[in-house]
Amino acid sequence: MFLAPRLQRHFDQLFRMSVPQMRTEVLSGITVALALVPEAVAFAFVAGVEPLVGLYAAFMVGLITSLFGGRPGMISGATGALAVVMVALVAEHGVQYLFATVVLMGIIQMIFGALRWGKFIRLVPQPVMMGFVNGLAIVIFLAQLEQFQVRTPDGGHTWLQGADMALMLALVGLAMAIIWLLPRLTKTVPAPLVAIIGVWAVVELLGLDTRNVGDLADIQGGLPTFALPVVPMNMETLYIIFPYAIILAGIGLIESLLTLNLIDEITETRGRNSVECMAQGAANIVTGFFGGMGGCAMIGQSMINISSGARHRLSGVVAALALLSFILFGSALIEQIPLAALTGVMFMVVIGTFAWRTFQVMRRVPLSDALLIVVVTGVTVIEDLAIAVVVGIILASLVHSWRVSRLVSARSWRSEDGNLKTYHLNGPVMFASTEKFRELFTPKTDPARVIADFTESRVWDMSGVDALKSLAERYTREGKVLEFHGLSRDCAKRLGDYTKLVVRDEEHDPKYELFVDRDNPPGEPVGH
Repeated sequence: MFLAPRLQRHFDQLFRMSVPQMRTEVLSGITVALALVPEAVAFAFVAGVEPLVGLYAAFMVGLITSLFGGRPGMISGATGALAVVMVALVAEHGVQYLFATVVLMGIIQMIFGALRWGKFIRLVPQPVMMGFVNGLAIVIFLAQLEQFQVRTPDGGHTWLQGADMALMLALVGLAMAIIWLLPRLTKTVPAPLVAIIGVWAVVELLGLDTRNVGDLADIQGGLPTFALPVVPMNMETLYIIFPYAIILAGIGLIESLLTLNLIDEITETRGRNSVECMAQGAANIVTGFFGGMGGCAMIGQSMINISSGARHRLSGVVAALALLSFILFGSALIEQIPLAALTGVMFMVVIGTFAWRTFQVMRRVPLSDALLIVVVTGVTVIEDLAIAVVVGIILASLVHSWRVSRLVSARSWRSEDGNLKTYHLNGPVMFASTEKFRELFTPKTDPARVIADFTESRVWDMSGVDALKSLAERYTREGKVLEFHGLSRDCAKRLGDYTKLVVRDEEHDPKYELFVDRDNPPGEPVGH
């Protein structure tokens, strides 16, 4: 029932769309569908499954996320980031275990969405985001180099030679030139679509001998059919598929939400992270029951769509339905499309995706941020997106903690009679700053009475509380009186025996709680 209002809103938006925008959406969707075919086939081969398993995934994931996702204009389908994880499962246990894993993956993603955990993607720092974009651009570029190679009799690959390489480069260059020049003349039709048709026309008219989509695989098939995964329904099966499902769910959501944020920046609009998590999960559940390999957002196809002018859900729906029509009715025609045309389109996607301003930014930002961009880019290329983002967040967190730890400081002064010294603290007292906090005080040389004023400071965690306890112990050993001023009630009551040192001012004391409290007793409020 809850889907009906959303579908109604989509239809209302469709009828309000102008004719030129509707034309743009339809043509952009067709362009995306053409580019999806070789990608889906290639990723199916990577995962060790039949081409139709990848094509069905691209159709079903693309359609469901376009209808119900949180980011209009974003394209989802079978991706390489997921395929490289799937290959070990398929090789060891077979494709039916993959389908079961994809269903469980979808359930996990829906749980993430229901708990609204998609908002945590905002924790990804800008240098990590920039490294992610650049890394994926390089990955897309490297993937296209396979089109310049041919398989050898021993199963390996070798580069095209002589006239074959020259022809391939010429056709790729023609496609790229059309995409670059056409928008300067007209934006009535998407330039990538014109490039694909133009290169195909040149090949056909001149009778050129070049590789086409049909050389990859036969894409003809029927409608996907519902079937439960043929696996034993027991704990042993769950033990096998659960680790893969967790990894796939994480990779899928990370890539989808980062792509969503990138499109947000380009279009200056805002998608809905948790809604996208729910849609991705639902799409993968359906895909697993209909013989697909699962998927997530595709940055390359999304960039084709956005650069073609698409901004609504219609383009994604058209792309999915066009892909299904290729499978059912148009396989013979689609298989004639030269791979050079699609390679040229993807090369232009690389050029448009790579954040070229990185080279300017790296000269202006701190060295730690510049190194973070390089590390995330490198890990994305060498390993995969999920590992790169995790590594980036960890490194960024360490850098941030180090910077914050250097912010704690204190101004001190003595009373006129010299019997009282006041320390006025600034900055956070936390796990990373406790050592510097300790160095701010001199118990041995301080007078008999000391005030530590935290009005302009904050105690962030239990490490900070322990630092206050340690400070009180130092002054107690010296036989001196220490008073804590400006602490929140939550912080004060966690000082244990030293709570009596806190001087309260209910009107002016801050009202914050601790971020972390592992020893929080039952019923006591936990910090935010």
